Amino acid sequence: MVDDSSQQKLLTTTTTKMVANQQTTPAPVMVEPAKSYFTTTFIKMFSAGTAASIAEITTIPIDTAKVRLQIQGESSTSIAEARSSLKYRGMIHCIFTISKEEGFSSLYRGLVPGIQRQYCFCGVRIGLYDHVRKMYGDTSQGKPKLLVKIAASITTASSAVLMFQPTEVVKIRMQAAGKKLRYTGTLNAYQTIFRQEGLKGLWRGTSTNVTRLSLVNCTEIVIYDYIKSYALYKNWMQDGVPLHFVSALGAGFITVMVASPVDVVKTRYMNSATGSYKNPIHCAVSLLKNNGVTAFYKGFIPSFTRLGSWTIVFFLSYEQIKKYLNA
Repeated sequence: MVDDSSQQKLLTTTTTKMVANQQTTPAPVMVEPAKSYFTTTFIKMFSAGTAASIAEITTIPIDTAKVRLQIQGESSTSIAEARSSLKYRGMIHCIFTISKEEGFSSLYRGLVPGIQRQYCFCGVRIGLYDHVRKMYGDTSQGKPKLLVKIAASITTASSAVLMFQPTEVVKIRMQAAGKKLRYTGTLNAYQTIFRQEGLKGLWRGTSTNVTRLSLVNCTEIVIYDYIKSYALYKNWMQDGVPLHFVSALGAGFITVMVASPVDVVKTRYMNSATGSYKNPIHCAVSLLKNNGVTAFYKGFIPSFTRLGSWTIVFFLSYEQIKKYLNA
C-alpha cells in the first residue's frame, strides 16, 4: 500500500515531466508557400512596367524637349546652316516655346504610346533581367559577376526591342510633330505608318534601337545592380531607399554619357521620312558631316535631366512595388 507522501511525490514528478515536455516541444510554424517561377516572373514584369510608367508620366515633358532638340537642324546641308536654323536654344527655352506655341498639353504628346512602350520594354528588359542573370550563373550570394550581368542585360534589351519596336516609333513620331500634327491619335499613328510604310516602317530603326537599348541596359540596370550588390557585399550600406537612390543616380549619369550619341541617331533616323537615310550608319555619317561632332550630344542636358530623374523615380518605385508584392 502506498502512503500519501509517496503518491504526492509521484504526482509532482509526473506533472514536472509534462510541463517540461510542453516547454521543449516546438510550436508549429506557419510557412507561406513559395511563389512559383511563373508567378514571381509575372510580378517582376508587372512591377517593372508599372514603375516605368510612373517614371514616364513624371518625365515625359523633358523627353519631348529632348526629342525636339535632337531633330532640329536635320534638314540642313552644312554645319553653318544647321547652327543658324536652330529654333530652340536649350531645354528650358524649348519647353517654354512648345508650351507657348502649341499648348502645355503638347509636352505630353506621345504619352499613350510612351506608357505602352514602358510596359512592354521594361517588363521584358528589367522584369526578366533577374531570371536571365541567374540562368547565366550569377546568384545573389558571393561577389557580383559583372560580365554575366552585361550578358543578361543585352539579352533582355534585345528581346524587348525585337518584339515591341513599333511603340518606340509611334512615340517618337508623335513627340516630334509640331503644330501640324501627323496623326490624329495613337491608333491612327499605328494604322497610318503600317498603311504607308508597311511592317518595315513600324520596325524602323530596330538595329539602332537594339544597340541603344543594350547600351542603356548595360549601364542603367547593370551599374545600378552592381553598385547595389557591391555595397551590400562590402556592408557599406543597408538595402533600402538611400542605397537605391545612390545606385540609381550613378546609373543614370553613366547611361547618358554612353548612350547619348546612339540616342540622337536613333531619334533622327526613326523620325525621318522614308528614303532620307539609307540606314542608321548613313544617318550618323550625315549628322557628323552636316552638323559636327557636337550634334551627337544634342539634347544632352535634357537627356541627363530626363534619364537621371527617370532612373531614380523608376528604381525607387520598382523596389517598393516589388517589396509590396513580395517578389
